[in-house]
Amino acid sequence: MLAATTLTSTGVMAQRVLTLEECREMAIESDRELQQARTQIEMAGYDRKIAFANYLPNVSGTGAYIHNPNDISIISDGTSASLRGMGTTIHGMSQQYQQQVMADLTAYIQQLAATDPASAMKYMQLMQDPLLQTVIGKLQATDLSGTINAIGEEIDDALHPDLDNIIIGGVTVQQPIFMGGKIVTANRIAKLAEQLSEARYDQKYQEAIVDVDQAYWQIVSIAGKKKLAESYAELLHSMEHDVEVAVNEGVSTESDALQVKVKANEADMLKIKSENGLTLAKMLLCKRIGLPLDTEISLADEGQETIPVARIEEGKSLEDIYADRPETRSLELASRIYEKKVALARADMLPKVAAMGGYMMSNPSLKNGFEKNWNGYWGVGVVVNVPIFHGFEALNKTRKAKAEATLYRSQLEDAKDLINLQVTQLRKQETEALEKLAMAESALSSAEENLRTATIGFNEGVINANTALSAQTAWLKAQSEYIDAGIELQMLAANLDKAEGNHKATK
Repeated sequence: MLAATTLTSTGVMAQRVLTLEECREMAIESDRELQQARTQIEMAGYDRKIAFANYLPNVSGTGAYIHNPNDISIISDGTSASLRGMGTTIHGMSQQYQQQVMADLTAYIQQLAATDPASAMKYMQLMQDPLLQTVIGKLQATDLSGTINAIGEEIDDALHPDLDNIIIGGVTVQQPIFMGGKIVTANRIAKLAEQLSEARYDQKYQEAIVDVDQAYWQIVSIAGKKKLAESYAELLHSMEHDVEVAVNEGVSTESDALQVKVKANEADMLKIKSENGLTLAKMLLCKRIGLPLDTEISLADEGQETIPVARIEEGKSLEDIYADRPETRSLELASRIYEKKVALARADMLPKVAAMGGYMMSNPSLKNGFEKNWNGYWGVGVVVNVPIFHGFEALNKTRKAKAEATLYRSQLEDAKDLINLQVTQLRKQETEALEKLAMAESALSSAEENLRTATIGFNEGVINANTALSAQTAWLKAQSEYIDAGIELQMLAANLDKAEGNHKATK
């Protein structure tokens, strides 16, 4: 007996006692859908930062290396050959010109000798002058073809730039000035999208809270009925023993004993079902709060004699409810987002203006011919883009966004009507549940008194077994209805808190 007591005590101490608030906190921490919703909020925050980055300048750097195995020439091969032989060509033409001049001068003197021999003689003497002959000889002996050819080769080389290896680097800065309102609108949409993610998180949060509350109070209900079944079975087994004694003494009949035995067996079956139901309900709660399914848990409200009275908040105005319900906030934000998308689509039809500037350097440099050296240049400017025609694409996008905004506004009005109906229905059910609980308490009090009187009468032998069994059945029913009424009120309170948006998520 001592060993059994010790084992039972150890098993109870090994159980983890959880309150409703602890179950809620554990569910919120372990719920994967909530974790995903928190990640979506984080992603929406990054989208907002990305949208804000469009206000800032866009700075980019570019680098390139090009290997060109082909020679590049600015002039043709024929012109290149002429430049390289320019000195030889000029020298040949000069020699021909001197010979032509001497031949023309000789012919002129001969013609002059026929008409004016004296003048012709003077010209002949002048041409035979030693000094003039020396000058003419020097001119004929002078050859500048090599020098001029070298100059031509230099010019030709300059017109054949060395572009075998080209390295280019540059930095470009672009600053939007006016994008048709697209950047401003995109930032507003990103902020609304972040709020929409938060509203969807709130919706998941409230659903998780209600699910945990329902699983928690389901366990309390089953545990209360299990305790009730144990008490009922114990009472019937005690009565079974008393009836057997009475049958042996000839006070009761075998029929009475059989009736009590059947009821006792039904009570044992009810106890087994409640034990199994309690085990499954606790496994479901463990799953919801992130514990292994075989974890031994016990709830703080599980062993109480009476069901705790649910705390129901005072009614709120419909406007406050609409503001607190994540569903209406989501639809409101969605409609505002699509209204902004109208402006976003309209921006595609407006002009766009951006300032730009940059610095570029290369080797070979383009600044001073094709100099094999690093050099660069910078420039600034303004870019204007004016849409003219693109198949009415932007116009149709604007019309589509307007239709989507109208759709979400219509859905928002429908949601408000449904919420109004839901809250009104739950508030009426609240009154009914409170009355039902009061009636169940009164009925239980009467059933307990009836059972007490019947038990005394049965023990005294003034009441038969059927009457005692009826009193026990009525007591069992009253106890069960009292438990159901208390749990129903708790469930109603959870649903009413969700319907009025009373659960505030802490992110």
